[in-house]
Amino acid sequence: MFTQRVQGRYAGNVVARRQIACRNNLEVVVLDDDADGQVDVEPLQREIERGNVGMVALTHVPMANGLVDPAVEVGRRCRADTVMFVLDACQSVGQMPLDVHLLGCDVLVGTGRKFLRGPRGTAFVYVRSAVLGELEPVMLDGHSAVPTGLGRAADHAVSLGLEAVQERIVGLADQLRFGLAAVPSVTVHDRGIIRCGIVTFSVKGNDATNIKANLADHRINVSVAPLFSAQVDRVPTGDTIKGDMVVRASVHYYNTEAEIQRLVGFLR
Repeated sequence: MFTQRVQGRYAGNVVARRQIACRNNLEVVVLDDDADGQVDVEPLQREIERGNVGMVALTHVPMANGLVDPAVEVGRRCRADTVMFVLDACQSVGQMPLDVHLLGCDVLVGTGRKFLRGPRGTAFVYVRSAVLGELEPVMLDGHSAVPTGLGRAADHAVSLGLEAVQERIVGLADQLRFGLAAVPSVTVHDRGIIRCGIVTFSVKGNDATNIKANLADHRINVSVAPLFSAQVDRVPTGDTIKGDMVVRASVHYYNTEAEIQRLVGFLR
């Protein structure tokens, strides 16, 4: 059985695991969120105690929300019962420290682009040596191990210090959320006890793609997050959201407080 943490995370992961489950007559168990919107570890513990759990899969940071799921606690529960733990760190790598031993994961996957600021099209995977012999890639080809600058991006992040990077990013993101919350027409959608540099919001009566375009005209770069890609996240879709998108502003350490104020000022 797969016990799969899929709520609010990434549709590509959900589809792939459900396909594997159908092919191999496995069960996918979707865990509920707790009151703060993050993974509820108590239902996870009950599933583990029930037995026959083949894998726990967690997306560390969702694409359309600023929360950070408690991966360390999930890893601790999995290690205690020798359940394989797979962590999708694509949105967290590069904006916070990731210690695979502290996280307790057997597999961690990440991407070069996004917060790591590496080349687009690059990715990496960590596999704990004890389980390496149990895994086999779906396919390998001549592009599977070509150096393309990803290592330099990782070296640069490490040289800056991921603790300092995280402190800077979280501080800027908190400033942005505070400023956005003060604008009457804006709703911030981020949840969780611990949050990161991804800030998602909507403007009442305005389409997210139009907001993105208007901001771009003023040299303010944001993106939009399609709700269908995180439909299991249960993002509220009341009258605060027009269309099927939310605006996503991803701050990084190179952003400034003045840029935060400029974005908020434009929306105001």
